[in-house]
Amino acid sequence: MHATLILHIFTGTAAVLAGFVALYTAKGGALHRRSGLLFVYLMVAMATLGMVITIVRGVAPVANIPAGLLTIALVVTALTTVRPETGTRRLSIGAMLVLLTVGVGSMILGGTALAHGGRLNGIPAVPLFMFGVAGLVAAAGDVHVLRFGARRGSARLARHLWRMCFALLVASLSFTGQLPKRFVPRQYHMPVLFSLPVIAVLVTMGFWLWRQWRLGRRQRTPRRAVALEAPITTEGRHP
Repeated sequence: MHATLILHIFTGTAAVLAGFVALYTAKGGALHRRSGLLFVYLMVAMATLGMVITIVRGVAPVANIPAGLLTIALVVTALTTVRPETGTRRLSIGAMLVLLTVGVGSMILGGTALAHGGRLNGIPAVPLFMFGVAGLVAAAGDVHVLRFGARRGSARLARHLWRMCFALLVASLSFTGQLPKRFVPRQYHMPVLFSLPVIAVLVTMGFWLWRQWRLGRRQRTPRRAVALEAPITTEGRHP
């Protein structure tokens, strides 16, 4: 388990770095595509290793199992959104079922935590509700795609962006919440400084989603055709 933990920390740290590279490089460029693809692979590895550690050692399964499943499903569906050839209908249905299960299960766990004073096995209700809402929203989006087909235009980019950014947010929360406890002496703990990656992801995700929303409004608003009609006059003709 010690080697697995080290590998989990390494893949998580590398995933956060790759995610920020993809987040702040030119969208659609070679570096963005390569760092984004690397981010997906690293996040799947990190989440899988984290769930293995959780199952074997019993470390906060209430939060870690939903977080791991949610992260994997989000990055996979974010990738298939912009690269449809990498996915199949079975994969989409499987991801949707995972997201729905995580969403419903996390909302139930969050409600149970509130009923027990705001915590469940030491885990606050807030992250449980956060996983629940994200899972339900993503599952609803997948149902729409399975029923009506792939998203187009700004809606397609927004689907890709928020899923990638939310997965990066989960990784950043874990990174800033756990690594300082393990590797930084207590006297050097600076919550504001360690929270900067999380704040950066939230602000950047909000900016790009707002931008895609505005672009979507422009695409949905039909251009008004101005018809220039010559005035009709009746003039009598003299024989």
